[in-house]
Amino acid sequence: MTPSIWQLLIVLVIVLLLFGRGKIPQLMGDMAKGIKSFKKGMSDDDKKEDKNIENNSDSEK
Repeated sequence: MTPSIWQLLIVLVIVLLLFGRGKIPQLMGDMAKGIKSFKKGMSDDDKKEDKNIENNSDSEK
């Protein structure tokens, strides 16, 4: 069962009433910052792992 257009509109109105018009863009901006921070942390971890692998291979020689 898929929601009808009226059900979606009702949910949208409730969300707007709860958060307000100005709050939703702020929430989306905070979510975008969180995603960017997560991606940066993941790439930093990958770089650290690469350095550890290089250091381990150098010390085994």
